[in-house]
Amino acid sequence: MMRKLHRWPALIAAVFLTFLALSGAALSVFPAMDALSAPSVPSEQSVADLAAMARAAHPGLEQIRRAPSGKITVWWFDGNNPGSAVFDPVTGTDLGSADPNRIELWLTNFHRALFLDDTGRIVMAIAAAAMLLLAISGAVLVTQRVGGLRHWFDRQQGPFAARFHTQIARISVPILILSAVTALWMTGSTFDLLPSDEANPAFPNTVSTDGPLPPTEIPSLIATPLRDLRDLTFPADTSDVYTLTTGAGMSYIDQGTGAILAFDAPGPWTRINEWVYLLHTGQGAAVWGLILGVLVLSVPVLAVTGTISWAKGRRAPLRGMAKASQAQTIVLVGSEGGTTWGFATTFARALQAAGQSVHLAPLSSFAPQTYGAARQIVVMSATWGQGTAPTSAKGALARLATATPSVPLAVLGFGDNTFAQFCGYAVDFERIARDKGWQILLPMDQVNRQSAPDFNRWGRAFGQAIGVELELNHQPKAPHSLPLTLISRRDYGEDVQAPAAILRFAVPKSSFLDRILGRGFGRFQAGDLLGILPKGDTMARFYSLASGRKDGFVEIAIRKHPNGLCSGQLMALAEGETVCGFIRPNPEFHLDHSKAPMILIGAGTGIGPLAGFIRAQGARRPIHLWFGARHPDADLFYGSDMANWQQNQALSGLHTAFSRHGPKQYVQDALRQDAESVRQLIASGAKIMVCGGRDMAQGVRDALTEILSTSGLTAAQLKSQGRYCEDVY
Repeated sequence: MMRKLHRWPALIAAVFLTFLALSGAALSVFPAMDALSAPSVPSEQSVADLAAMARAAHPGLEQIRRAPSGKITVWWFDGNNPGSAVFDPVTGTDLGSADPNRIELWLTNFHRALFLDDTGRIVMAIAAAAMLLLAISGAVLVTQRVGGLRHWFDRQQGPFAARFHTQIARISVPILILSAVTALWMTGSTFDLLPSDEANPAFPNTVSTDGPLPPTEIPSLIATPLRDLRDLTFPADTSDVYTLTTGAGMSYIDQGTGAILAFDAPGPWTRINEWVYLLHTGQGAAVWGLILGVLVLSVPVLAVTGTISWAKGRRAPLRGMAKASQAQTIVLVGSEGGTTWGFATTFARALQAAGQSVHLAPLSSFAPQTYGAARQIVVMSATWGQGTAPTSAKGALARLATATPSVPLAVLGFGDNTFAQFCGYAVDFERIARDKGWQILLPMDQVNRQSAPDFNRWGRAFGQAIGVELELNHQPKAPHSLPLTLISRRDYGEDVQAPAAILRFAVPKSSFLDRILGRGFGRFQAGDLLGILPKGDTMARFYSLASGRKDGFVEIAIRKHPNGLCSGQLMALAEGETVCGFIRPNPEFHLDHSKAPMILIGAGTGIGPLAGFIRAQGARRPIHLWFGARHPDADLFYGSDMANWQQNQALSGLHTAFSRHGPKQYVQDALRQDAESVRQLIASGAKIMVCGGRDMAQGVRDALTEILSTSGLTAAQLKSQGRYCEDVY
């Protein structure tokens, strides 16, 4: 419902909102121009001083007005000829014409009313209301997408257009809400729909008929600083008065005696109106106006990216797909990189060929109450990071926990069994479904490393469960990749029969289309994953990055595995040769922006991203590294770099452990040996980041549990606080 509430007003009002934003952004420049051109007024200068200077320059002076920007305009009569000018209160001379800037006037009339007077104002008010609805519904959708307000600025995954749409919205939504609310308020004020309590003193019954006093002899003008002036109107004849308007209110001043005859202060509604005007236009707050102008430019960007996302969503993922309310089989997909969608599409087509009506959709749309004709629901999901939901499954577990069980459910997990959390999200989904009373059509199964035989085996079992014959012949599609050229390598491990290397590649050039679609190497950072496609295989292998885009190269640390296809090809690379690769973001294993100490723990090639973190942080925060290897002369990765990092204070502490040199010791043993230092760092707010094999990671968790036993903390508690992160393989 919320998506529809967001989508349709956006599509209908996109053009008007774009015009509204572009004209508003252009208008935001003028307050800054006025502020820059306004002369600097001495703090001691009074309204009386200005009035005397202006009257000396123009004897027939009628009115002085000071704009919020500080620009002063004077009006006069020379005989029967009216005149006006922008006035310099310092030199007492005219600076130029008081006529409004034609471009500004044109933009103002267009922005407020489309040159259609009241009709145009109503149209633009409707557009502002649409923007308010879009901003609020967009904020709700962003909150849902990122998993709560505390994750508002977390890095996002998914298609480029949708990701960029969310990123821009997170910054601009508060300002767009403010801009829409103030626009609607100003429209209501224009049509007298809001209370009015402007200063309006009663005109005095008696006025002195003595000759008018010069401004320099009127006490109230002398006492009023020029910076407080809004308007000063001179008496037109002997029965008239001076009218002084400041932020405090309006005064009528006797021209003969200088006495204040009447005064009235504006009420709260007027004060609110003034603040609304300032917040919407930037008049009187030039810097704010520029910030506002820049941020409202997000509207056309949001319109374009939102339209692209909507258009992509309109493309049915399956030809001949039935509506969710009419399908016999509902297939829901949880995918991060897109490969699971390919398997799900193959499955759905096979069901269609068997005479089933099928609805294929992201798992995030899970809504069993709408599946009126469904006989079964199939969940096919990958796992992201440490067992968390992939992009297209956000929020599904929460919906499952509150849904009423309906038709039988089947779950199929996808992953790589070399990772600790193999199919972890799918396992959690089925467990919660069982706990909530859902009937499980057949026990959960798993597809390892995009295995076609695994997938076909499960398909046959599913077909038997529903009484149809299924053969799932799926051919995985290789992900989009770019050639990576090796520019340098450092080899390790030969002496301990464990060949390894640090490989450094040139950053490949990405086409404009690649950057738009988010497929290139436009941005990446240490801790992200480099996918390598070995020759003769469509299954990517992933390596943690030891570099970021700012380093100017792509770097990984690898070890050759027995009979390893990809590691063998990488270890055989010579400088100048290429492999195909791509970036997969890994936001759960990124540096934060705090200055709290860091504890980095790694073993073997797990040093890769940790080295990248040290390079990226420099000396901005204390960093302590615990690193385990076999032998200091054989596989101490980044050994020479570590000495430099310590020298330039990028690394505050280095603790090593070697399993084949001196007393046999693993990295978890080194942690126990330094238990007091570890406790003190954690007590001071340190964040822990661990990278390496699953056995090492478990050993580290056990060691930390022992070290922290007296403090009442555990690794699990630190993880829940965002202070313990793992990249485990």
